[in-house]
Amino acid sequence: MDQITNVMEYKEIARQKLPKMVYDYYASGAEDQWTLKENRNAFSRILFRPRILIDVSKIDMSTTVLGFKISMPIMIAPTAMQKMAHPEGEYATARAASAADTIMILSSWATSSVEEVASTGPGIRFFQLYVLKDRNVVVQLVRRAERAGFKAIALTVDTPRLGRREADIKNRFTLPPHLTLKNYEGLDLGKLDRTDGSGLASYAAEQVDQSLSWKDVKWLQTITSLPILVKGVLTAEDARLAVQNGAAGIIVSNHGARQLDYVPSTIMALEEVVKAAQGRVPVFLDGGVRRGTDVFKAMALGASGIFIGRPVLFSLAADGEAGVRKVLQMLRDEFELTMALSGCRSLKEISRHHIVTDWDAPRVAPRL
Repeated sequence: MDQITNVMEYKEIARQKLPKMVYDYYASGAEDQWTLKENRNAFSRILFRPRILIDVSKIDMSTTVLGFKISMPIMIAPTAMQKMAHPEGEYATARAASAADTIMILSSWATSSVEEVASTGPGIRFFQLYVLKDRNVVVQLVRRAERAGFKAIALTVDTPRLGRREADIKNRFTLPPHLTLKNYEGLDLGKLDRTDGSGLASYAAEQVDQSLSWKDVKWLQTITSLPILVKGVLTAEDARLAVQNGAAGIIVSNHGARQLDYVPSTIMALEEVVKAAQGRVPVFLDGGVRRGTDVFKAMALGASGIFIGRPVLFSLAADGEAGVRKVLQMLRDEFELTMALSGCRSLKEISRHHIVTDWDAPRVAPRL
């Protein structure tokens, strides 16, 4: 794997190595997959305004997220069923995140449990939560995450029903028989079985609570003292409601373009959400980040950090823990280079003046 020079190259290696059903599950988006392509393409409509002749001999990429110090604003998003990609699955991802001194969010639908992931050693980890119809199970899951040392809950709010992912319908997607959704083991939540369509869509329809509303965000705060990140916000209106309802942070996400097609790319939705949050809570972004330049663009638009999903799955499939480590290192190196070439020595020096977007009004250069 020495010849890999960027994050995107892992995708083709993963495609060749993985069974079609598994690769398609990871790679595909909803319906026409317009938003899937747009999540990437929108980054190319943001250009840099680099500042020159600034001493960039020392660059500090470190930051804090919910009070936890990490080495860089590049973190790992929750992605389901990682043992389909590699036998070590979430264990490998957890070790890679810890080695990079960054945060990993573990999926509710992981193929390793919160306890198993905690057993890999120290690390700052958050738990992604789907609110299920059975609230007793939700309480149990949150308690287990707390006991396992997880530091926050990332509440997914864009999935009252699963989006229409046509590749999964065609492939009749189901979890391979040797794997289970480990966090749900022993909880009598039924099985993810093969159906005429997507087994996951059927399972989600049975288990996930479609009545989820803002009052449940309040309820969650009564059962845990962990900070709650609301994941799946795309509008100013919902950003304001998230703040009003006690969210500790917001993740601007369109679920990897796997839910409602023809929503904007997350990078285009970001600034609206940041402005609505008014600095009261941090705003993060996931979706489409493949380059250090993408990280810089998100930070310039007001993000406090970004999360990567598919690059983790594809690098995990290609090369296990070493692949995930390399993805994190490549993004870190590219981001550091972008900062240097833009004249920024720390994250707080990255500003809106360092970029121009094609949705900006024509701007007059600031007078000096």
